[in-house]
Amino acid sequence: MLSTLGAGGGAVIRAIEESGLSFPQMKVLVSLAGQGSGEPAAVNQVAERLGVSLASASRAVDEMVRRGLASRVEDPVDRRVRRVSLTAAGQEVADELMAARLAGLESFVATLSAEERRKLEAALVVLLRRGDIADIYRTHRKRVSR
Repeated sequence: MLSTLGAGGGAVIRAIEESGLSFPQMKVLVSLAGQGSGEPAAVNQVAERLGVSLASASRAVDEMVRRGLASRVEDPVDRRVRRVSLTAAGQEVADELMAARLAGLESFVATLSAEERRKLEAALVVLLRRGDIADIYRTHRKRVSR
């Protein structure tokens, strides 16, 4: 996987640098972009999903809101809960990152022999049978193919 971020996948690194996002902010961005429901997520859910503290997730969200990449609203049922979602600008950054990732993967796959590609395809078919992976794939596939 590291070789997909190398020479052919350098677009991912460039996209991350150009976004100006910190690593925690990037994790929040990708997490929000990857949720299939399209509903705003509670900040504590984002923290749990990423395995970070609520304070860390909140700081990342605060900066993303300040930069116009995310919006935060009060939960209509529980006013103590804040929900966050990507703005159009945030979704654009997430889509650019995903497109760069896919381009890097395509470059990597192009270096494989026919036999190696067949083995990789067989492994991916098995992985796509998992519901969680299939959901993420469908969500990103729709967004990147726009």
